[in-house]
Amino acid sequence: MTMGFSGDVAEYYAKFRRGYPPQVLDALQTAFTLTTDDLVLDLGCGTGQLTIPLARRVRSVIGMDPEPDMLRLAREEASRQGVQNTTWVLGADTDVPVFGDLLGQRSLAMAVIGQALHWMQHEELFRALSPLVRSGGGVAVVANGTPLWLQDSDWSRSLRACLEDYFGTKLKASCGTGASDRLRYAQALEAAGFEGVREIVIEYSDELSFDQLIGRVYSAIPADELPAADDRPAFAEGIRQGLPPDQYFTEDVAVSVLVGRMR
Repeated sequence: MTMGFSGDVAEYYAKFRRGYPPQVLDALQTAFTLTTDDLVLDLGCGTGQLTIPLARRVRSVIGMDPEPDMLRLAREEASRQGVQNTTWVLGADTDVPVFGDLLGQRSLAMAVIGQALHWMQHEELFRALSPLVRSGGGVAVVANGTPLWLQDSDWSRSLRACLEDYFGTKLKASCGTGASDRLRYAQALEAAGFEGVREIVIEYSDELSFDQLIGRVYSAIPADELPAADDRPAFAEGIRQGLPPDQYFTEDVAVSVLVGRMR
C-alpha cells in the first residue's frame, strides 16, 4: 500500500507541507452543516494537516492513510496539540468498502480528500463513499495549491528546471490541482450520486524562506529517490544557485474545495 511517503520524507511532510487556512475549514463546515455531533473521514490524511483542525469542529475524525510513518507523525502532532477525538487507521481508498461495513450506512457527515486524490481510483472511491454519507453530508476534494515547481513565477520555473535536470525527467503532473483534474472529479462525483457539485476557491499569498522551499521539495520526493542525507547539502546548494537570489519566494496559493452533497 505504501506510496513512498515514509521515513525522512514523512518527517519533511510533517514539518514543511502547507497547512490549510481557516477559510477552508469554514467552507467545509458550511457546505455540509458540520456540527459537534458529526463523524468525518479524512482519507489520505498524511500527517494530519486537515484531520487535526477538523477535529476541533466535529465529534470525531478518522484519519486514514496507507503510510504508517505518516500516521505515527499525525498521532504525535494531535497529542502535542491536545486533540483527543481523532482515530488513525492504516488503509487506502480501496479499503473503504470494507471499512464502510464497520462504520455503517449514512454514518459519515463528510469524507474529505486533501491533496491525495491523484493517488486514488476516484470513480470507484466516490461510489463506495456514497452509501456511507448522511443526508446533507457529502464528499470534499481539496487541492491545496499548485505544486511549487509548476507555478507562474520566475523562481518556480527555475526550480522546475533544476529538478528536471537532477532527476532527468519532465515535471508535468499537476497532482490533481489542474482544471482538467477538477472537472473529472466533479463529473465522477455527479455520476456517483452526489448533487450540487461546486468548487469553492480560497486564494492567498505566502512567502517561503529557502529552507521552507527545499523542505517542501523533499516532502514530495518518493523515499527511494530522496537524496541521501549526506548528499542533501549539495542538492540544496544546487537548487539555491539555480534560483533567483531572493531571501523569500512569494507564491500565490489557490485552494480548491470541490464539494458534492448527498440528498
